[in-house]
Amino acid sequence: MNRLSRGMFFLFWAGLSLAAGCRLYNLERKLDPVNEDFLSKTRYIITREERRTFLLLPDTEKPQFIEEFWLRRDPDPDTPENEFKMEYFNRLERATRLFVGEGMPGWLTDRGRIHVLFGPPMDRITQPVSGDAYTRCQEIWYYGNFPVVFLDQTCTGSYKLVTYDLTLLRDNNMTYMHDLSRAQADAQKTSLAGKKLIEFEARLAITTRESGRIEATVVLEIPYERIWYRSEGKKLWTTLQAELELRDAKKTVVWQDKRSFEVALDEAELERKTGKPYAMEIPISIRDADAIGRLDQGPALLRIILTNTTGAEVLIKTLEFK
Repeated sequence: MNRLSRGMFFLFWAGLSLAAGCRLYNLERKLDPVNEDFLSKTRYIITREERRTFLLLPDTEKPQFIEEFWLRRDPDPDTPENEFKMEYFNRLERATRLFVGEGMPGWLTDRGRIHVLFGPPMDRITQPVSGDAYTRCQEIWYYGNFPVVFLDQTCTGSYKLVTYDLTLLRDNNMTYMHDLSRAQADAQKTSLAGKKLIEFEARLAITTRESGRIEATVVLEIPYERIWYRSEGKKLWTTLQAELELRDAKKTVVWQDKRSFEVALDEAELERKTGKPYAMEIPISIRDADAIGRLDQGPALLRIILTNTTGAEVLIKTLEFK
């Protein structure tokens, strides 16, 4: 590829990235108040892939996404309370009370953000106004031996974070860090490892459609390199779970199915199959005349939930059943 061709290639992909960013921006501007509030208040913990998925979902699918978003972060799903969610919103509320006077809700300030992400510090030192030009109107929060510094340069009550590198604070699992921090780290482990959320293609083919019988096939395809695996010796394996639910125009369930697919291979096989899809084929058979009649009365939707059990990643797609 010559220099001109490479330049045109990069311009092409830059244009695609810009167009995708504009699309997400426009989708965010059109959110209703409930979904806008969710996206705003989870800004500190939602991953980039989760945000993108949420914005691209139809409005009818967003409540389910929100429910699953909090479930993925629940440190103890066996209890009725979601301790992560409770602690997170408690921190938002405390930050709103503690950090006022900066022209925005307290949880949106720099001090509020650190409070929400890492909890209250073990020690908080406030410098007096009479200090020198740099240290006056300064706050230092200590998490263990790690200092987080905020500076109000004009001494008007607007504190900005000046400790930009929080890597040590994030990486070290110190004893003062609450379940919130640990659960969030678990929820983001695939993103932190540089692996994207699973992506899959879904195709629907209806082969028979009669008054008392519908036969169809759904094919799901996932690139091998996008799947998370467990390692046992030289073998890599995981289980993919597919849940399918077909609803008529009145949102009544007409048909549903749940299947598991075992994927096992070694590293050499994975390398050979990189760029190729792992395919799952799921038949749909409906023999209920009443149900088929309801499907014919309006747009029906097939909802697909795909779970990679190793990484606990969940992705949802909806197809029109026609």
